[in-house]
Amino acid sequence: MSQPNDSALSVSEVNRRARQLLESGIGEVWVEGELSGVSRPASGHVYFTLKDASAQLRCALFRTRARFVAAPMRDGDRVRVRGRVSLFEPRGDYQLIAEAVQPAGEGELLLALERLKQRLSVEGVFANARPLPCPPRHLLVLTSPTGAAIRDVLAVLKARWPLARVTLIAVPVQGREAAPALIAALGLLNRQQALDPNRDVILITRGGGSLEDLWAFNDEHLARAIFHSRLPVMSAVGHEVDITLSDLAADQRAPTPSAAAEMLVPDSRDLQRRLVGLERQLVRCTQARLEREGQRLDHLRARLRHPGEVLTRQRRTLGELEARLQRAMRARFVAERRQLEHLQRRMGACHPQRGVEQAQERLARARTRLEQAMQRDVARQRERLAGLARQLQAVSPLAVLGRGYAILQDDEGKVIRRAADTRPGQALTARLGEGKLKVEVKRRLK
Repeated sequence: MSQPNDSALSVSEVNRRARQLLESGIGEVWVEGELSGVSRPASGHVYFTLKDASAQLRCALFRTRARFVAAPMRDGDRVRVRGRVSLFEPRGDYQLIAEAVQPAGEGELLLALERLKQRLSVEGVFANARPLPCPPRHLLVLTSPTGAAIRDVLAVLKARWPLARVTLIAVPVQGREAAPALIAALGLLNRQQALDPNRDVILITRGGGSLEDLWAFNDEHLARAIFHSRLPVMSAVGHEVDITLSDLAADQRAPTPSAAAEMLVPDSRDLQRRLVGLERQLVRCTQARLEREGQRLDHLRARLRHPGEVLTRQRRTLGELEARLQRAMRARFVAERRQLEHLQRRMGACHPQRGVEQAQERLARARTRLEQAMQRDVARQRERLAGLARQLQAVSPLAVLGRGYAILQDDEGKVIRRAADTRPGQALTARLGEGKLKVEVKRRLK
């Protein structure tokens, strides 16, 4: 094994040499590929990736050149780019510095996706439109356990329907393993549905992203698995403008994860208002029934010429029934009121103020860590500055003067290095470690 020596190169030197080799070895080239991940920060530069079926190449189009590109640059467009291959030394990133961009036709991925969409539509894979129960007895959510989608879904469910029963099936939602994992999870849930008939809805969801991030949901086998699912499926992938094959194959599509949760469950507050309305309707109906029965009793009393024991017994029975009805109504009202107070307390526990307070605590902790990191960085920079000052002092010619030496200069400021360069009576300036002296040459010594 070789041993380190003084000739080892620094990282900066290696990156510099690699950049020089790339720029001199390849030079300016034309590259054709499909645009992906187009980004336009406030600086005016354009950053994007060129890709084909098996490789990707990072590209940078600087502001001075970007203003000459007339064609819009969108993800999925096929373009031809002229530029030079280089390397960004601070990060060691291999990239193409673009000089010109020309359109070269529609992206291959989008064309292939459109052809696949048409074929599946003809086969009837997008014909599912089964009704979804509202609210579901048991909702099965297929998504990433750490993504924003599951947090949005759970937050909406808690706010609208706290009694919702939800089971999260953790699956990857991006990359090559996403589609096979989703297909396997769908198959498992459909097999288990016979063991647990309460499982009645599947929600497939994830947050927004680029075309590549959502590409797993354009998988043909996943679309077919959704179509053949015995359980109804709702799909909520990306944002409203993102429509994948999974969305088309599902029984119902939601534009966002939050919208999916709103479509799956009713609003408990609306049901509460409906319950209050039904309670009032029940009171009105009961009062009307009592009034009608009272009128009927008066009518029967008027028809009886000889009221006797039967009439007294019926009057007593009616009073008892009325009392029982009032007691039952009061007991029912008390029970419903308790249930309403219980639901109000549960809804109060889900108030968004708690999330705001937690976010404020996280912000305070982050601010403290930032201040500590800044203080440590300032201390390191001060130490570095002091070291550089010491190095500068060590090589300064003034430090040599401080050890007792002097520099002689003539009137023109030229440094005197030999006695032969002077003449008797010549006025010179002697620069010392501290201050200067005016001296005169008396005579030259050998």
